[in-house]
Amino acid sequence: MADLNSKIGGKIRNFRKKRDMTLADLSKDLCKSKATVSKYERGEIAIDIVTLYEIADVLNVHVDQLLYFERENDPTKRKIFNPAFFSGINQFYSYLYDGRANKIMKCVFDIIPTESETGNKIYMYMNFKDYDNYQNCENTYHGIIEHYDALTNIVMRNQDTYMEQVTASILASFLDSSTKWGLFFGLSSRPMMPIAVKMLFSRHILKEDDELVDKLKVSKDDIRLLKHYNMLSVT
Repeated sequence: MADLNSKIGGKIRNFRKKRDMTLADLSKDLCKSKATVSKYERGEIAIDIVTLYEIADVLNVHVDQLLYFERENDPTKRKIFNPAFFSGINQFYSYLYDGRANKIMKCVFDIIPTESETGNKIYMYMNFKDYDNYQNCENTYHGIIEHYDALTNIVMRNQDTYMEQVTASILASFLDSSTKWGLFFGLSSRPMMPIAVKMLFSRHILKEDDELVDKLKVSKDDIRLLKHYNMLSVT
C-alpha cells in the first residue's frame, strides 16, 4: 500500500509541475495545508477517494491517470482481442523525428483496461525529459485504442486543447515483434497544420542514437514509395 501511495504521489507531483503550480498553489485550491499536500506527493499518507477526485479536477487530468501503475497483465481476465505486440503489457513507447526541432520526440503510452467492447482507454505523453517523470510532458493525449485484424488504431485528442486530434496506426500488430512501424497523423498546433509522420512503436525503451535517428527520418525508399503511390505510407 505504501508503494501505491508513493506512485500516486509521484504522479500528482509530475502533473502539478506540468501545470507550473507550486505546492502552495495546489494546497490553496484543495483547501488543505501545504504540509498535507507535500505528504500526499511523498506517499506518506493515503488519499481518500473524494480528495483524489478533487486533485484530478484541480490538475485538469482524469483520475485514472493518477491511479495508473504498471501491473502484470493477466490474459485470463482480458475481455478484448489483444494482438501479439500488446500481449502482456499495459505500457509501451514510441519515437518520431521532428524536423522542426531536429530531435527525436519520445512518447509513453499507458493503457487503461475497460469493460467496453470498443476498446481500452489510452493516454499518450509526448516530449518529456526523463522516463521517471514522463507525465511532466509537453503534450498529453487521451483516447481509445482499437484492434483490428490487420492493424491497431489509436485515436486521441490533446487533453489541454481538445482541438488537436491525432491518430496512430500500427501496422501488423498481430505479428510477434518487439517493435512496429506505424503512421502518426492529425492536426498539429506547432504551427497549426495537418501532418503525417513515421512513428516507431516499441515494447521497450530504445537507445536514442544516430542509428535510431536514421530509421526515423524519411528515407529515399520512403520518397520512392511516396512518388509511386502519391501518398505517404509506412511498410
